[in-house]
Amino acid sequence: MEGSVRKRGSKWYYSFEGAKINGKRMRYERVGGNTKAKALESLRKALNEYERSGIIEDLTDMSVQDYFDYWYEDYVVRNLKYNTQINYRNVIDSHILPYIGKYKLQAVQPAVIQKVIDNDFEKGLAKQTLSIIKTVISGAFKRAVYPYQMIRSDPTRYIQMPKYDQRHKSTKDDLKIITVEQFQTLQEYVPQSSPFYIPMMIAFYTGLRRGEALGLTWDNISFEEQTLTVEKIIVMKGKEWEIGTPKTQASYRTIDIGGQLVDLLKKHRKRQLENKLFYGQHYTDNNFICTKENGKLTTPHSIKHYGEKAKKQSGIEFSFHSFRHTHATLLLENGAIDKAIQERLGHARIGTTMDTYSHLTKKTKKETVDIFEKSFQK
Repeated sequence: MEGSVRKRGSKWYYSFEGAKINGKRMRYERVGGNTKAKALESLRKALNEYERSGIIEDLTDMSVQDYFDYWYEDYVVRNLKYNTQINYRNVIDSHILPYIGKYKLQAVQPAVIQKVIDNDFEKGLAKQTLSIIKTVISGAFKRAVYPYQMIRSDPTRYIQMPKYDQRHKSTKDDLKIITVEQFQTLQEYVPQSSPFYIPMMIAFYTGLRRGEALGLTWDNISFEEQTLTVEKIIVMKGKEWEIGTPKTQASYRTIDIGGQLVDLLKKHRKRQLENKLFYGQHYTDNNFICTKENGKLTTPHSIKHYGEKAKKQSGIEFSFHSFRHTHATLLLENGAIDKAIQERLGHARIGTTMDTYSHLTKKTKKETVDIFEKSFQK
């Protein structure tokens, strides 16, 4: 597409022909500036904007940093969960922009991006962390091709992940899995009045994630059917909490719960009602299960605080996620079906379940050998 400039009075104007409307060719003319050079520059920008349907960024000079900031606000913030947004922002600021932020977006080559991955690998980053970095950088450059049309080809298509030593797999110590005896010891240091107690018990007996346990409301429990439904989570935005959606579609689930947890929840419900009477107008009335004595919601920050306190007092090394890992491991050791464990934990892929837990227990390995040996004795 071409255009022209001309002087009218003291001003220079630019003009160009656009697409036909109702069969008639449309011509556009605008003031371009006080000089011919300024008018030609304005014409170039106008043609660029017209041909790109109103997108006015000067792509020839856009840096990788400016593009990632744009992509983050336009795509990440609009489409991804808050915790994922925070993780992506950290990856961008810590692992991508320090290496390639200063370069022009259109000039970035595959070798430069490969170096980003290789450098982090050489620093000893875990395979999962490196995979997340690759996901972020690939997702951004993919959208730069389409729908943004800022570059012609995606340089991340050629990235190769470094090979990790597959012999090293997560151990029980890595996942901070605790024994039943250690869990019983923890209960001695966590009184029932502690905001940590009910979330801890729920997580141990169900394998729920922290946010899932905190997001439970009483309508999520069926005492008659002895089931628990996960349909929301609690997340922190700065110092404030808000209700969010579960991690994946598979995280929306209804699972069976046993008699011990049912009895515990019934006692807790009764205790909540007693506290409501005791605190009166100072009680925060809501339908959440995991609350403090005064009815206020137990937040992720509370879990961290009281969890650290219990760890220090008991001398047991654990995290809140330990209860989830322990729950899954106990199920596996006692013969639960892989698919059932996956659905109970809310994993989107059974591979996630098996990769995390199947190699952890000697008991399972021994039983596998015994099954094979017994097949010859029939």
